[in-house]
Formats: sequence, C-alpha cells, structure tokens
Amino acid sequence: MIADGHYAAAAATHVGRVRDHNEDLALVRPDLGIFAVADGMGGHADGALAAQTVVEALQSVGRAETAADLLARIEDRIIRANRDLTAIARTRGGAIIGSTLAAVLTFGENYACLWAGDSRIYLVRGGRISQLSRDHSEVQELLDRGLISAEEARAWPRRNIITRAIGVSAEPELDLVDGALEPDDRFVICSDGLTAHVADAEILATVDGRDPQEACDALIALTLERGASDNVTVVVLRYGAGPAEGAPPPAASSLAGGPPA
Repeated sequence: MIADGHYAAAAATHVGRVRDHNEDLALVRPDLGIFAVADGMGGHADGALAAQTVVEALQSVGRAETAADLLARIEDRIIRANRDLTAIARTRGGAIIGSTLAAVLTFGENYACLWAGDSRIYLVRGGRISQLSRDHSEVQELLDRGLISAEEARAWPRRNIITRAIGVSAEPELDLVDGALEPDDRFVICSDGLTAHVADAEILATVDGRDPQEACDALIALTLERGASDNVTVVVLRYGAGPAEGAPPPAASSLAGGPPA
C-alpha cells in the first residue's frame, strides 16, 4: 500500500485462470494525484504494449499546480499515447492495438474520473456503491436502447466488444465526471476481469471497512475462486486516510507505479 498525505491506495493484478499473459496495468501515484487501470487489447505483446504506453504517458505529467493544469496535462498525454499507438498499428498493417483507460484524478478536495472502454470506476461512500463510469461497450449500447435485459446482458456473446479505447481511432474519446471528495471516500478502479465475476454489491462488501491493500487482495482472490476467465486488475483509493493509517506504508503489491472542481 502507498500512503501520501490524505490518500492511501493500493493495486493488485493477476493473469487469471485462463489467459497466459497479463495485458492489464495499474498506476498508483498519490504524489501526482493519478490512479488508473489500463486493459490492453491486440493480443499478448501488443495488448501489453498498449497498456504500458498509456500508463507511461500518464506518469510523465509531473506535479500540477492546479486542478485545471492536472486535467490539461492528462488530456495532452492521452492524445500523445493515442498518436503513438495508432502509429504503431500502421507499421503492423493496421492491426488493432489499443487500451481501455479508467482513471481517477485528485487535487485537493476534488476528484475527476476519465475513462474509455469497459474498465470501471466505482465510488463507495456512506455504505453505498455507485458506478461513476459507464461502459463504452456494445452490450451497454443495447441495454441503453432497451433491446436486451440486464439478465441477457450478463450472458451476451459479444459482451466483451468495446466501442472506445485509446489507440483505435484518430482522436481519443473519453468521458468525464467530477465532484468533491468526502472523508472516507473509497474509489475502486478495475478491469472487466473483475466485474465479469464479482457483482457491485460484493465489491461494496469487500471494500467497505478494509484498508486498500486488503481490499485489492480480497477482490482478486474472489475473482480467482470464480474462474478468473480474464486478466484482473484492481486499484483501491481511500481519501481521508491521513497519518491515522498508522505504520509506515509497505511497498505496493503487484502492479503499482507507481481534477477539476
């Protein structure tokens, strides 16, 4: 776990029970106010390269002076990552090389969430969980149009088809929501390898009351118990932790590299 000022955060990842290569990557940088998960697509090395390209771009922002500055720097780096990935794809005959992105940015007492794809961002507050992101996926579009039910969506054969990702189009398309932080807010950022097996209510029960590292490890373990058909990566961020967390923070486990008002 990594603690920094009023934030405590951790990450964990696993290749899963079926895949032989992990194309997920997490970023935990309380010093920069950036917490993210990227889920690469393109198969094996290309998917891992896509996630790495996105995460390395985010890490290069440096310390921002204001919330607006942080958001502007992030948007610039995402544009650069998108450009780099589309260029690589051209050299490989137009192959699809891209990555989802789900990121929480924090500055002072404010947060912003950015995402593209079906990696998700949840907020646990006051004993309740809410999904802040909305999947950019084929199955979500069908749900929105009322063409399938939530029950049908869970077994839909093309439920893994996403409609947005970094690197798959000339310009990246991201959605954004923002708000004010409250003491003991907990954010859960995850790849779809988690949500394919673990329901929102179970995420809430696992995260609420646990420190970030324990929560990450417990969510990974639950996914593995249920077959872990894909790579699974989780970042948990707690606001309002402060020095009260106690002991000096141990090293973050697994993948950890580590807004506007």
